[in-house]
Amino acid sequence: MVVRSWRLPRTPPKTFLLPREGRFIVSMDRYLFTSESVSMGHPDKVADQISDAILDHCLRADPYSRVACETLVTTDLVVVAGEITTRADLSKPAVEHVVRKVIREIGYTDPKVGFAADTCKIECHLHAQSGDIAMGVDSGGAGDQGMMFGFACDETHTLMPLPIHLAHRLVENQARLRENGELTWLRPDAKSQVTIEYNADGTPHRIHTLVLSTQHDESVVERRGDKEFFRDEARQEIIDKLIRPTLEAERPDLVKGRLEMMRVGMRADLADEDVIGCHINPTGCFLQGGPHGDCGLTGRKIIVDTYGGRGRHGGGAFSGKDPTKVDRSAAYVARYIAKNIVAAGFAAQCEVQLSYAIGYPEPINVWVSTGGSAAHGLTDEQIAGLIRHHFRLTPHDIIQTLELRRPIYRETARHGHFGRELTAFSWERTDRAAVLRGDLGCAVAV
Repeated sequence: MVVRSWRLPRTPPKTFLLPREGRFIVSMDRYLFTSESVSMGHPDKVADQISDAILDHCLRADPYSRVACETLVTTDLVVVAGEITTRADLSKPAVEHVVRKVIREIGYTDPKVGFAADTCKIECHLHAQSGDIAMGVDSGGAGDQGMMFGFACDETHTLMPLPIHLAHRLVENQARLRENGELTWLRPDAKSQVTIEYNADGTPHRIHTLVLSTQHDESVVERRGDKEFFRDEARQEIIDKLIRPTLEAERPDLVKGRLEMMRVGMRADLADEDVIGCHINPTGCFLQGGPHGDCGLTGRKIIVDTYGGRGRHGGGAFSGKDPTKVDRSAAYVARYIAKNIVAAGFAAQCEVQLSYAIGYPEPINVWVSTGGSAAHGLTDEQIAGLIRHHFRLTPHDIIQTLELRRPIYRETARHGHFGRELTAFSWERTDRAAVLRGDLGCAVAV
């Protein structure tokens, strides 16, 4: 018996409650969904980028490196630890060079902010991978047990859910404005959050609310009594130079209201379709940030890394892991599969689950859910059959298909692993869509 799970985007509830000024209003035909992203300077993403930079360093020297690298960052301190088997140079000077280069390129160069490339202390605690794990991987099996998910939908040209797509673009453009000097007062740490109002059929109706918190310097701070506040003029610059251009470049059809600055303590009217509420540095000020403001760890932003909560997550983090770890490689191929299913026109959305046993090469299961959006008379079971026929899913085959032994991983550790049309991101290709369409008749006949 197949039990189908309820899917929010395609089968939303007929009614739901929204808070409004301490009361509740009932909407009969729409619902809200929110996703967040974080910038490259967020402490957890600093840790992710360091771990993946060390992975890339190993793969350049030895494509068959086995890497499981974790990083902790805090005030003027980086701790790198893990299990690595490689021919690459992992001496203390070599590791320090990689770490400081990443921190410098992110933008942490001023010791006054409490974390800087040239002054932070670096501790390195790396040793070889367990022989028990290596034995199973050497024979072609998975590097661990677990389940991995991939997701795609037709809401954006990248086949990503719209809330996470826009959230990524906001922090990506925040970094661009900082790096090109257009907003000189920006610092590297930032977070974005996007709420989309959906119609009952799961199609986006409008952009509803935005939250953007960005670290800044003292030049945009004013004192009100005994407290410091981010200037409203700087908030307006964020709207005019970052938020508005990003939304209009991505989905101008969903910008249905004016972008209104929500000042500290102000509350948006959730029923007003003429307003897109923009909460910018809503705490009032964001001077202290980055690893000095909050300890960062590898693997703590797994929902940011994937689908912003729209698709499930198997639980395993990606960064710092070589592709024999199915936590990473199987999640990548599951995205590849889901994207090709949607690109082939088989469904408006597709979620794929793969699961593995440590040391065993073939997946234990291939599960598909289209949330009731399958086309052409297809069932989810028929699509799963197509997947088994057209995609080879042993760890060895995944690595070969997606060319995963390349030093491509540091770039994945910022602005999302999925939905970015970079040549190196092979899992974003839709090169199997035409072949799948050609096999459609066979699938329907099953």
